[in-house]
Amino acid sequence: MGGALRDELLGRPGADWDVATDARPDRILELFPGGTYQNRFGTVLTDGVEVTTFRRDHAYGDHRRPDAVTFTDSLDEDLARRDFTINAIAWGRPAGSTDASWVDPTGGLADLGARLVRAVGDPDSRFDEDALRLVRAARIAAQLGFDIEPATRAAMRAHAGDVRYLASERVGQELRKLLTARPPSSGLRILAETDLLAPLFPELAAQRGVPQDKIAGHDLWDHCLATLDAAAHITPGDEGLLLAALLHDTGKPETFANGRFLGHDQAGARIARAFLSRLAYPSRVVDRVAGLVACHMFRYEGAWSDAAVRRFMRRVGVDLVDDLLVLRAADNVGSGLPPEAGALAELRSRIDEVRMHAAPLSLRELAIDGDDLVEALGRPPGPWVGRMLERLLESVVADPSRNRREILLDDARTWRADE
Repeated sequence: MGGALRDELLGRPGADWDVATDARPDRILELFPGGTYQNRFGTVLTDGVEVTTFRRDHAYGDHRRPDAVTFTDSLDEDLARRDFTINAIAWGRPAGSTDASWVDPTGGLADLGARLVRAVGDPDSRFDEDALRLVRAARIAAQLGFDIEPATRAAMRAHAGDVRYLASERVGQELRKLLTARPPSSGLRILAETDLLAPLFPELAAQRGVPQDKIAGHDLWDHCLATLDAAAHITPGDEGLLLAALLHDTGKPETFANGRFLGHDQAGARIARAFLSRLAYPSRVVDRVAGLVACHMFRYEGAWSDAAVRRFMRRVGVDLVDDLLVLRAADNVGSGLPPEAGALAELRSRIDEVRMHAAPLSLRELAIDGDDLVEALGRPPGPWVGRMLERLLESVVADPSRNRREILLDDARTWRADE
């Protein structure tokens, strides 16, 4: 039963199979002595499979989990507490029978055929019980390419404020899943249409209605979603790039003045960092996305010297520069331009050439380190070491042939008086 069975019926890979039985947890443990009792909801883990006793749920005091459950012998009762009809389909056989069959008391098979997400029973009750179902409805509809049944959609709008009961970490998990839809914008558009976007992601909702002089009829929200979809097309499955595409212009609403968005890249980096941290994304993802957003407003010109290309790579970060070019290509598409607009192909070629010649771009690639400076200049360690190394690296970025120990130490001795 559950989502895995639904996906199998749709010809999609199924995962996280739900197994349920009328046997009580103590009986399951008798049958499978190596099993372990998982929670108060009647779930036993045995041989890597979670087996749950049929149950009824009672009041949901926190709008997330039932305050109490009672067991039942009825599979129909168990299915009636599920979220959506397409997740309330079971396959199995009653005790004493040798024939397996479908169990579908809520009409899930018909809704699969009609490509509809419909709440089980009264949608107001389903969403009042568990506010996470509001986000799950949008995510499942987007992932499957389904419509949301009108009464279910209306109830989502009516209960939009209930997402305040959700933990930020759970919202972050749902956003990760939303972004796996194709196109990833589809689930976010459902959130906007059902009034869920603002209480969940106010930083994104602020983009709606902000004017953009890019594609006719598109506001900032449309532009960011088009950029997101383009990024998903260019680099499918790269979560960090998808997030950077979604968030790259989040600084525009607060910087908008006189038709311009001065400093929106730096404001956007700050907002993106706070947004992702709140949703419990790993720090490596937060740093990567914020770095890309901060640098996305670069403008390449063919007149750049080789040293200017190297400085660009150093400023962006060697580990981020390729991602930044992908983000710019997606931004171009979201702006109604060809992906390679702005001579991206030429810039990419010049970056490859820098790499081919192994030009030093980081402190670890310098021919000397801090210990060498301390010994050569006869000074105790201190902040001056870092400043000197940075100055030496700038000289090497300008002229890679200077990355030799003797030259660097001579420069350091000459510049010592400046420190």
